[in-house]
Amino acid sequence: MDRSQPTAHALVPEGGRVVIFRALPGLGDFLCVTPALRALRRHRPDVQVSYVGLPSTAFLVRRYPHLVDRFLAFPGYHGLPESEADPRRVAAFLRLCREIRFDLAIQLHGSGTVSNDVVRQLGAARVAGFLPAAVEEPSAAGVDDSVAPRSRTRGRAAALPPLFLPWIEAMPEIERCMALMAHLGWPSDDLRPEFSIAPGTLASGIEGAYVVVHAGASTAQRRWPVESFRDVAASIARRGLRIVLTGTTEDRERNGAIADGLPADTLDLAGRTTLDELAVVLRGSRLLVANDTGVAHLAAALDVPSVVVFTGSDESRWAPLDRERHAAVRGGVADVLREVDRRLAGTGVRRAA
Repeated sequence: MDRSQPTAHALVPEGGRVVIFRALPGLGDFLCVTPALRALRRHRPDVQVSYVGLPSTAFLVRRYPHLVDRFLAFPGYHGLPESEADPRRVAAFLRLCREIRFDLAIQLHGSGTVSNDVVRQLGAARVAGFLPAAVEEPSAAGVDDSVAPRSRTRGRAAALPPLFLPWIEAMPEIERCMALMAHLGWPSDDLRPEFSIAPGTLASGIEGAYVVVHAGASTAQRRWPVESFRDVAASIARRGLRIVLTGTTEDRERNGAIADGLPADTLDLAGRTTLDELAVVLRGSRLLVANDTGVAHLAAALDVPSVVVFTGSDESRWAPLDRERHAAVRGGVADVLREVDRRLAGTGVRRAA
């Protein structure tokens, strides 16, 4: 750690306040940060941890009261694509954060080009996070950038501020967040994403050995063709495994096209499961085949083998870390089926002739 940086304990006084900024929309976005939250809590159980996220993720963050004490709904910010910004709501949000008087604000949202401007305005005594290759200047004191972000650079040769790390695009997301925690004095080698199924969630009731196929994703660029999923599912069905299709209500048409021609016992659960029920279905499966989307990270958290197809996203950043249990594939049907075979090997499942 840099000599100019305060000691790990001095960053936040006893019983102090830490705020995490990660206003990303997806289930996987949050699951990838749970190891970092766990590391923070393990080293500093005395501090109050607030989490700034999109309103749509409040239900998810609040499932983790052992890691997060308070959720703050982020109203958006000019330059961040996840939500539109209303200047009045942004100003009110920033006033609230400044009134809390955070001791440390940690930017775990992204490269910092815009997100650092947000975090610097939360009123924290210290700010930590990531910086792109060209280092930004801090916002001028007293300047309200709630509508128009300030993004200035001092050149690539400038030294990083002591509480910041360089943004490396190809770095796995979990490892990136953990690297910053270690840089702040809270290291951990526990990289497991965390998800607990709510007590009382009913068993899936699905009979026989099955594979979950999840063909949906939030953006079209990350959706593998329906025809490819259908070919993979048909091949798996010939191995003697039942196919269970999952997804949201928006995925019903895609799932219907995949189910066409599959055995009659194919089960389509699109739009019919809660998050906990989906987790139960996954936990009982032999394997998940999916696009790069939240369910792939859920499978990693539940220790369910998976084959994840990457099309419009970066596998070096978003693929599960355990490449023995989870395969990241960028290719065609034959490539996916090769990885399916590898993950089903030794499970007693009959291979197709």
